[in-house]
Amino acid sequence: MIAGATVAAVLAVAVGPSPELPAYLLAAVPGLLLAMIDMHCLRLPDPLVGALAITAAGPLAVLHPGRVGASLVAAVAVLTAYVILAFFGGLGLGDVKLAAVLALILGFAGWPAVFLGVLAPHLINGPIALFMLVTRRAGRRGPIAFGPALLVGAVLGLALQQA
Repeated sequence: MIAGATVAAVLAVAVGPSPELPAYLLAAVPGLLLAMIDMHCLRLPDPLVGALAITAAGPLAVLHPGRVGASLVAAVAVLTAYVILAFFGGLGLGDVKLAAVLALILGFAGWPAVFLGVLAPHLINGPIALFMLVTRRAGRRGPIAFGPALLVGAVLGLALQQA
């Protein structure tokens, strides 16, 4: 509940009273569910990732039809990069799909938001992974939930882009 209120407040302050705000707030619901599920089960269910895409990208495409192309390019670029990371064992396919959907959504805000949204999760999860390794809560190959960091990174990318 606190996480949801925090996300809503950050989005409201960052985006302000604009037509995009309801789309972002609506997308926060499946986003928060995805974060909770990934932390507990290390899974990102495809139906929720799809719901995130539809609830945000659909309305944003209607509001900004001229930005659809750039958003699709962002999604394909991030998808390609994350597939390569997954191939080398760094990510699960759920993370790959979620990253592509978030890049699609962030693409409507612009390239700086996409870059921040892609970079921030790695900066967030790096210290977490190091802590878990040092405290032996995870092994070198042990899975660590990356979905929450992807989602926080997307919110940060959007918020910092608007600032």
